[in-house]
Amino acid sequence: MRKHLFQLKGLAVSLILCAVLGCAQLSSQAAPPDRDTYLRLATEVENALYTDVLGVWFPRTVDKEKGGFHSHFTRDWQWAPSDGKFSVFQGRMTWVASQVVLREPKRKDEFLPIVRRGVNFLHNVLWDKQDGGFFWGLDDDGKITPEFTDHKHLYGISFCIYGLAAAYKATGDPRALALAKDAFAWIDKHAHDGANGGYFEWLTRDGTPVMPHPPDGQVETAPVGPAGYKSMNTHIHLLESFTELYGVWPDPTLRLEEMLRIVRDKICVEPGVMNLYFTPAWQPIPDHDSYGHDVETAYLMLETDEVLHHQTDAKTERMAKMLVDHALAYGWDDKNGGFFQEGTTFGKPEDTNKEWWVQVEGLNALLLMHERYGRQNPVYFQRFVAQWTFIRDHTIDAQYHGLYNLTTAGGTPISLDKGSIWKAAYHDGRAFWNVSERLHRLAGDR
Repeated sequence: MRKHLFQLKGLAVSLILCAVLGCAQLSSQAAPPDRDTYLRLATEVENALYTDVLGVWFPRTVDKEKGGFHSHFTRDWQWAPSDGKFSVFQGRMTWVASQVVLREPKRKDEFLPIVRRGVNFLHNVLWDKQDGGFFWGLDDDGKITPEFTDHKHLYGISFCIYGLAAAYKATGDPRALALAKDAFAWIDKHAHDGANGGYFEWLTRDGTPVMPHPPDGQVETAPVGPAGYKSMNTHIHLLESFTELYGVWPDPTLRLEEMLRIVRDKICVEPGVMNLYFTPAWQPIPDHDSYGHDVETAYLMLETDEVLHHQTDAKTERMAKMLVDHALAYGWDDKNGGFFQEGTTFGKPEDTNKEWWVQVEGLNALLLMHERYGRQNPVYFQRFVAQWTFIRDHTIDAQYHGLYNLTTAGGTPISLDKGSIWKAAYHDGRAFWNVSERLHRLAGDR
């Protein structure tokens, strides 16, 4: 009886996936998008990039008095009280400013000084001159605070490496590359798990990993998941930052192949989901499914494969597609468009709110899938258009510009502040750049 129940459950899952993804005759019934459609959408996305990302964040975010980048802004883009200088935000904004230099030639002279400000802050303030490594965060005067503590987290260090590698590519400043390499050497010395692969994540100031010790079942909370355990979130962004660094420093000591194998073969599992947390030995710890991380990781794995091997490995391609397909099957909002926040592997969404970064990462991943599989199945482009419509009509603030952090499933804003230490110009900036370039390529322009 149990065997038959599992077979029926498997059949039901397959039918759901097939229905959502148009596995039957849908692919032969829908006309493919034409050049004008691609170019019209590219124009809309580019307008959002320039008006609702770059136009609101820069130069407003530059902290000319204290250094680095200010993160907290109200709905109408007034400076709100500072939450300090957070490693993740500083690295991300350095990366975004570097991308403007690299991708927008007309604005190069405007953004080069901003990139240099980002590098200066990472080098002169956020890097720990005593013990090495980047602090998790400091106050505006560069001092350690009880909120950030003097600890270091690989999630934050990863984004500092990410920003510095991009800054070197944009400026040629040898300090940026040297500091990125020093940061990698520091985490590799102190945090790499030689026995099981991957990295310990939450470290004391001197680089000692904080290990789990739950005698009563209670675990200390670290900034990204439970203290002492490994996380999906940190390791997908280590994959991302190592890929960026590999582009300017293709050194064999950089553990990019290892990161790809861990993300693809340990963190990702069939039928296209990711475990969020793990013991140090990579035993998965039960938790929810984050649809946004699924679609983001699909893109990150494919990007790494292209950088490493100049082509996509079949194993990577298969897992990336499964991640997007599963998110569409279980996390997609058929009524309003867009991806919900989270749920379980085979259950209904548990959190139906919509966070800005999930929507833009979904936009990027859906067009990526359309570029690869659009001739066989039109559903990716259909969902891409619906996703963009939700972002354009609900995530973007038509009055004050910029993107709301969080809305309801129907698009009503829940939080109004436009900037925080966790909300930079990185997810939306990267997604809109990628989508614009891909739409032009699909139109035959590039």
